[in-house]
Amino acid sequence: MSSDVPFVDPGTATLDFDQIMVESILLAKLIGLFVAIALVPLTVVFFFGGRSGLGLLFTLLAQFILATGSGVVLVYVVARGISLAGDGD
Repeated sequence: MSSDVPFVDPGTATLDFDQIMVESILLAKLIGLFVAIALVPLTVVFFFGGRSGLGLLFTLLAQFILATGSGVVLVYVVARGISLAGDGD
């Protein structure tokens, strides 16, 4: 899968859909991980403490998890892009 230009098949000069799918699946799994983790406190809020102080705490926790997850995903995308471009060797 090493090509001069990321996501381009060097033989045909067209998009390499296999590499695009592999990278998309990895990114979707990482995003799904943080969404699944954030759903735990949101589920607690939904079923048990919608308007209480504890509900507010769990809502803030879920938002913190999503914000942290967004940062991790952005760092992953940048690091993976550098790795694919070959500048990180």
